[in-house]
Amino acid sequence: VGASLSPLPTASPPPLQSSPLPTLADLAIPCHAAGRPRAPFRRKVPTSPTASPESRRGLRLSDGRHGSSLPCCPGRPRYGLSILGFVRRRRRLCDRVRARRVRAGAEMKGVSAIPAVAIIPSPLFLWRVKVILFLLWGLCCCKIGWDSVMRMSVDLRDLFLYEAFLYYNPLLLVALMIWLWGVNLWVFAQSSVNYAKVFDLSQTHLSHREIWRCATWLTLVVPTSMTAYLYLYSHGEVSLAASQPVLLYAILLMILLSPFDMFYLSSRFFFLRTMWRIALPLQAITFPDFFMADIFTSMSKVFSDLERSGCRMVHRQVATIAWFEADSICGSHSVAIPLVLVLPYLCRFFQCLRQYKDTKEKTCLLNALKYSTAVPVIFLSALKYHVFPDVWISFYRPLWLISSVVNSLYSFYWDIKRDWDLSILTRIFMFKNPSAWSNLLYGRSWVVFYWVLGSNLILRCTWTYKLSAHLR
Repeated sequence: VGASLSPLPTASPPPLQSSPLPTLADLAIPCHAAGRPRAPFRRKVPTSPTASPESRRGLRLSDGRHGSSLPCCPGRPRYGLSILGFVRRRRRLCDRVRARRVRAGAEMKGVSAIPAVAIIPSPLFLWRVKVILFLLWGLCCCKIGWDSVMRMSVDLRDLFLYEAFLYYNPLLLVALMIWLWGVNLWVFAQSSVNYAKVFDLSQTHLSHREIWRCATWLTLVVPTSMTAYLYLYSHGEVSLAASQPVLLYAILLMILLSPFDMFYLSSRFFFLRTMWRIALPLQAITFPDFFMADIFTSMSKVFSDLERSGCRMVHRQVATIAWFEADSICGSHSVAIPLVLVLPYLCRFFQCLRQYKDTKEKTCLLNALKYSTAVPVIFLSALKYHVFPDVWISFYRPLWLISSVVNSLYSFYWDIKRDWDLSILTRIFMFKNPSAWSNLLYGRSWVVFYWVLGSNLILRCTWTYKLSAHLR
C-alpha cells in the first residue's frame, strides 16, 4: 500500500471510459465502520491532456493519490500516498464534522458551545475544594465524637476514652509517619537528591504526591471509624461499636497483604520483602533494610499498642474495661508487652552483627552496643509489675534511671559523631525553587547546628523516658 507511484507516461492514453479501475468510493469504508480496510491493488493510471475537468476529477479519485470528501464527510480534498492514510485522514475529518454538527445543534437550541478545555477546573481550584471538604469532615467527626462522649457517665468516660485511644492512636501515628515520609521525599526532590538510587527503589516507586494520597486516605478512614465507635457505644449499640476497630484492622491488613494488582502492589511487595529481611537478617544488609529497621525502633511504642489492641480483639475484649485489670491476658502484666517493645532493637542489633561479619569493621560492633542499651531500659521497667513496690523503688528504679541515661547519651553521641554529616544540614535547604523557608535557613549554619543538637538531645531523653512500659 505504501509503495511510491511511478511517473505518469507522456504517451496518449486510451479512452477514460474503458478504464477498469475501481473508484475510491468503492474502496473506502463508511465513517461508522469498524476495523481496518483491506489494501487495494494499484495500477498506473495514464492521463489525457484532452480530458474534461470532470473526468480528470474522477481520475484523481480513482488513482488513490487524491482524496475527496464522501457523502457523509464533506470537506476539502486531502492528499496522501496510500489508501490507509486516506482512511485515517477521512476518519479525523468525520470527527471534526460531527463536532461541528454537535456545536451547531447546541447553538440552535440556545446553548453556547463551550470548548472541552474550558470546563476543566484548575488544579489549584480542585486542591482548595479538597481542603474545604477535609476540614468540614474533620469538624463533623469532632462534633459527633464530642457529643457521644458527653452522653457517657463521668466514671466511665475516662476509661472508655483510654480504650478508644488504645485502638486508634497507633494507626494515627502510622498516618503521621507516612505524611512526614512524603515531606522527606518532597525535600529530596527539591534538593535534587537521587533518593530512588540511595534507597534502591525501582523506577515505579511512589512519589511524594502518591505517598500523601495514601496518608490522606488513612487519615480519613481511621477517625471515621473512631467516630462511629464512640457514637455507637454512647447510644447503647455495644456489639456494633466493638466491630468498628475489628473491621478497620481487618481491612487494612487485607489491603497490605492483597496479591492483586491494586493499591500499589509493587510498593507493598517491596515493603513486605524488606520486613522479612529485617526479621531474618540472614543475607547481606542493604540500605533499605537497616533504614527501615531504624524507623521501626522509633515506632516500638506503636508496635506495643498494636500488639495490645490485637490481643484484645482476638480475646473479644473490645468495648470493655478489662484492660483495667492488670492480671488479665492482655493487661499490663503481659510478657508480650516488653517483648514487642524490644523486638525492633533486637532486629537492628542482629543486623549490626551481620554487617560486622561481612565487613569486619569494629564500628558495626559499637553500633550494635548502642541498640543493646535499650534492652535493660525496657525489661527493668517491665519488672514493676512483677516485684513488690518497695523493691522496685529502692533497687530497680535507680537501675532503670541509670540505664535510661546511658541509652540517651550514647544514642546522642552516635548521632552527632557517627551518623550525621552536619554540612549537609545546610546544603539540603538549597531548593531549586527558593522560598521564605530556604532563604531563612541558607547561610545560617549555626542556627541549624544548635537547633539540631538541642532538639535531638531533648527528644532522645524524652523518648527513652516515654518508652517505658510502666508509663503507658
